Amino acid sequence: MKLIIAMIQPHKLPDVKEALYDAEVYKMTVTNALGCGQQKGYAETYRGIIHEVNLLKKVKLEIAVNEDFVEPTVKAIIKGAKTGNIGDGKIFVLDLPECVRIRTGERDGKAIG
Repeated sequence: MKLIIAMIQPHKLPDVKEALYDAEVYKMTVTNALGCGQQKGYAETYRGIIHEVNLLKKVKLEIAVNEDFVEPTVKAIIKGAKTGNIGDGKIFVLDLPECVRIRTGERDGKAIG
């Protein structure tokens, strides 16, 4: 079992969801986040005062998958999120030692579905 965490641009979320659905990955958690990476933010002027904006809006996806869905999930996220520009995001793949479905008590692969 793996936990896939992806940080993507907010406007790419519909494309990523569509690519995940095409890959038969339907379960995910989506969170609004702030962060910065290589693009380092930008400066904007408001009423003559320069403001440094270095925390940009991002969307964080968390998807728990069984081993056979890891590669299709990663490929689907890349397909939906990639623009080729700086700031497209990152994907992290972590080991998931245990998963328990609260309703039934099922564990591990059966709990993920």
